[in-house]
Amino acid sequence: MQPVTSVELKRACDAVQIPAGNPVTLPAGTAVDITQTLGGSYTVHAPGGLFRIAAKDADALGLEAPTATDRKPADDEVTEAQVWDALRTCYDPEIPVNIVDLGLVYDLRLERRPDGGSNVLVKMTLTAPGCGMGGVIAGDAQQKLLGLPGVRDADVQIVWEPQWHHSMITEKGRQILGLD
Repeated sequence: MQPVTSVELKRACDAVQIPAGNPVTLPAGTAVDITQTLGGSYTVHAPGGLFRIAAKDADALGLEAPTATDRKPADDEVTEAQVWDALRTCYDPEIPVNIVDLGLVYDLRLERRPDGGSNVLVKMTLTAPGCGMGGVIAGDAQQKLLGLPGVRDADVQIVWEPQWHHSMITEKGRQILGLD
């Protein structure tokens, strides 16, 4: 587990309430505890519960935003391994394990386009059907896939069959969660 860091917001910033998925604005001066900094976003505990703050608002926390790597030209070919690696940078804001090792990604298809580049289709689920963060997590995955060289389009769909179960967590994910 990561150490918790307490800070005061330097400016107002947009956030998403966890697990409801409601967009909110946290005011400047709000005392927050940063509980997770994985995948380029920040999970904070503030009055009212848990919130996810995007990388673009890192300065509100007094942090430097992660720098984006330069995107290669779109005619480069992306590999399936690169797609899986990109998905491993996406995290549920309440769980310190990426969506691949949590067993949330059910299907990945890489389709080569005749005009160059590739389309990526991902089918994933959530740990609970009532989680309001599904769109946020899927959107994060889509943006990271679109940042890969040669990816022209990325479609990340939330599916519910089969229903997720903790047995789907990989060995690495189980180790991180202390389940082994």
